Amino acid sequence: MVKSRRAKRMGQHHKRNKATATLNLVSLMDIFTILVFFLLVNSSDVEVLPNDKDIQLPESIAEEKAKETVVIIIGDEDIIVQGTPVAKVRDVLALRGNDIPELRQALLSQNDRVLRREAQDDIAGREVTIMGDRDIPYRLLKKVMATCTESEYGQISLAVLQKSSDKLEQVGELRASR
Repeated sequence: MVKSRRAKRMGQHHKRNKATATLNLVSLMDIFTILVFFLLVNSSDVEVLPNDKDIQLPESIAEEKAKETVVIIIGDEDIIVQGTPVAKVRDVLALRGNDIPELRQALLSQNDRVLRREAQDDIAGREVTIMGDRDIPYRLLKKVMATCTESEYGQISLAVLQKSSDKLEQVGELRASR
């Protein structure tokens, strides 16, 4: 059978374009490498505080963001340091004076593990963040803060919810220095 010129041209065109497409993996790997480095560099700026659904933080208009510190959570029943329960709230409220021995011991053991090297020697640079429900008694908060200062922590921060117009947006902190 004789093919027309147009049929021959179409046959050659189909043979030429029949080759499968290939993916250039080198440039794709470069893009993913840049993405990974970008995420690693920018993820260190954010401090994520433990989230306890039972605790409703007080509201504040503080601008400063939370830093990586030792975290004390004052719950309904327990006082927790870095995720480990150290004392019962009812026992602490029954204590005379402002010193909580179990909390002081837990904070002193955190000095070497959690704090940055430059803050280990500098007492004024040691930081602790207290997360407590907005309805905790003031005398309990006072005892916890006094124990923090006795445990050689120079900066005490209270975790709060940052107010923005009508809604609460981010977690900020209030600072109290020695």
